[in-house]
Amino acid sequence: QVQVVESGGGSVQPGDSLRLSCVVSGSGRTFSRYGMAWFRQAPGKEREFVAAISWNTEVTAYTNSVKGRFTISRDNAGSTASLQMNSLKTEDTAVYYCAVDQRPLYSGNDYYAVIFYRYWGQGTQVTVSS
Repeated sequence: QVQVVESGGGSVQPGDSLRLSCVVSGSGRTFSRYGMAWFRQAPGKEREFVAAISWNTEVTAYTNSVKGRFTISRDNAGSTASLQMNSLKTEDTAVYYCAVDQRPLYSGNDYYAVIFYRYWGQGTQVTVSS
């Protein structure tokens, strides 16, 4: 059974930084062949794409509202991913979810749809408030 566990959320003020982490494990598998992504969901809104990184780290993608502020990365073994969030804004408040792409060795440019991701974590809350 595959487990996806996020950590690093919290309550911060506008302009602060947070670093989210995601660990993927289980089923005796390695996930280095699969891209990873972060999504978020605010109360009363649909889950939205935030950032993604390809299996080989050559491609990254961001939603426009976080470009220049957020940075996604992953380790060489492929089992962990991080999201460095700087200059946080109140509108970044949401539950943040880590997800594993179901397309092996994919390094194209389409990362935005929920349907591309097979495994999801339970989420970590990020609250930005003054």
